[in-house]
Amino acid sequence: MLSLNVKNETSRLRAVVLGTAVNNGPTPTIEEAYDPKSLEHIKAGTYPVESDMIKEMDAFNAVFKKYDVKVFRPEIIENYNQIFSRDIGFVIDDTFVKANILPDRERELDAIQYIIDQMDPQKVVRPPEEVHIEGGDVMVWNDHIFIGTYKGSDYKDYITARTNMEGVAYIKKLFPHKIVKEFDLVKSKIEPRDNALHLDCCFQPVGTDKGIIYKSGFREEADYMYLVNLFGMENLFHIEREEMYQMNSNVFSIAPDVVVSERNFTRLNNWLRSKGITVEEIPYAEIAKQEGLLRCSTLPLIRD
Repeated sequence: MLSLNVKNETSRLRAVVLGTAVNNGPTPTIEEAYDPKSLEHIKAGTYPVESDMIKEMDAFNAVFKKYDVKVFRPEIIENYNQIFSRDIGFVIDDTFVKANILPDRERELDAIQYIIDQMDPQKVVRPPEEVHIEGGDVMVWNDHIFIGTYKGSDYKDYITARTNMEGVAYIKKLFPHKIVKEFDLVKSKIEPRDNALHLDCCFQPVGTDKGIIYKSGFREEADYMYLVNLFGMENLFHIEREEMYQMNSNVFSIAPDVVVSERNFTRLNNWLRSKGITVEEIPYAEIAKQEGLLRCSTLPLIRD
């Protein structure tokens, strides 16, 4: 039995689901693109190829091995993108929430059923159909749960809006003892530099009291200020528009003092090191072309 435990984003990791790029399928057509960044690369003929993405995920897996983390991988579905395991579910405290993801991605949940079968069935929940919520929008931070959403009346017109206010209400009801704070995110179907696909595209805590943040990812200044007041301006690393596009806030913590990051994130990696954090640099720039990076590829099950 897996004793699930995730109380924040950075405590020492013990078990994780890492997605897979094996048998990833052909390059999608323009019509099949879920997000503007993938679309940009499909049009430009620079969409990542499977062999490059497998190498990048192998490098990530090697870091987990180095730190003795138990790694689960999804069962392989032929010709199917299974890289971004973060979207399909998430753990809060000792509960696994199955995400209501885009209908086209439902099979990704089936591919981790063998892991779900190792959990206490009373601790596995699935929200009702009207609730949209994806793991990239959900962050546990001790007594807080941060949730990215989109409050625009045109929510249904945005394939890039993945978590609705019903999703926020569902989490509030499920975890009444937590402070659940939602953040209204900027969305774009056509310009990836102005699209915060999930909360972890514009914010993520690191260490015990720090964070990486992109101010313009929030539709309301008050939401940004909430995080400034909680973490303190001096503890936040502000990324620029191009760094947000390259997914700088989507690094992944193995421990409060160990962060896995993309090797090209020079400014961020230097800042992390200046704060006493060990940075494990890996290549992940090909996978990043799909508007997802390290946090998106992982689904933590157990942290200390």
